Amino acid sequence: MKKSKFLMAALGAVAAVGVSMGSPAVASDSKEPIKLTLHDWTGQLITTKLMGEVLKKAGLNVEYVQADYIAQFAGLKTGDLHVAMEIWETTGRDSMDEATATGKVENLGETGMQAIEEWWYPAYMKEVCPGLPNWEALNECAEAFSTPETAPNGRYLGGPVTWGGFDDERAEALELDFEVVHAGTDAALFAELESAYQRKAPILLWVYAPHWAPIKFKGEWVEFPAYTAECYTDAAWGSNPDMAYDCGKPRGPIWKVAWSGVKDKWPGAYAAIKNFKVSNEEMGAMVAAVDLDGKDLDAVVADWVANNESVWKSWIK
Repeated sequence: MKKSKFLMAALGAVAAVGVSMGSPAVASDSKEPIKLTLHDWTGQLITTKLMGEVLKKAGLNVEYVQADYIAQFAGLKTGDLHVAMEIWETTGRDSMDEATATGKVENLGETGMQAIEEWWYPAYMKEVCPGLPNWEALNECAEAFSTPETAPNGRYLGGPVTWGGFDDERAEALELDFEVVHAGTDAALFAELESAYQRKAPILLWVYAPHWAPIKFKGEWVEFPAYTAECYTDAAWGSNPDMAYDCGKPRGPIWKVAWSGVKDKWPGAYAAIKNFKVSNEEMGAMVAAVDLDGKDLDAVVADWVANNESVWKSWIK
């Protein structure tokens, strides 16, 4: 009887240790930190920290590293960086394809979110430019979108230059009478939209989804010639026979990518990251909680983790 009690107590102690060591799914993963990249927009920070905090719960050592959206691929190729949780079909596909073609970076599949990034205007601007959303109406209304600094040309407010997107090239290829001005940060971009919208001031800018802006503000994306791969690679394609980018931006999934060594060094994390999925609606609500309601980003992430245990446990099973 004493032996039986002793054995039961010992087994209980082992079980407790097993729980503290994290999920069996990551038992064979390296104890070295797996490095997840952080960028400069709220949604990406949320996506990355959702994944990182779940990996921590599974027992992994996670490190967050600030990195440039496009330039990060150099670090992913060498293994100095390990995981990037958001590569947008709209702006990052070319860089992603080049990196995966080397065999040093792997596409870990879709995040579950679908990306739109395009030129956008408030609905009240159609009163002065009724030909919208057709892109050809932009030149007819360029002065209506102008500022004292750009007049008589219109002003287009693009995202930070690190986001890519070829807006300068697009304006030139489509011979638009617009000056492209880049916002310094994501926050500055949408602060200017907020200010203009309240005053019903003219504005044309980069708006993306998933995000709170196209939900909070009534407006439309400009309809450019539909994107094809040839538009970006073959100058002869499209309305301008001498220049590429004479079309709109691609639309499609937001992808996850990783250094190709992740699957061997952190096989449990590799499987969990592949399983990660969130929807546009979930992400839009979390971004709004941070950007509109002023909630702490880490607190928003913690709330999601606390309220969606069955979801994230399925990632690390």
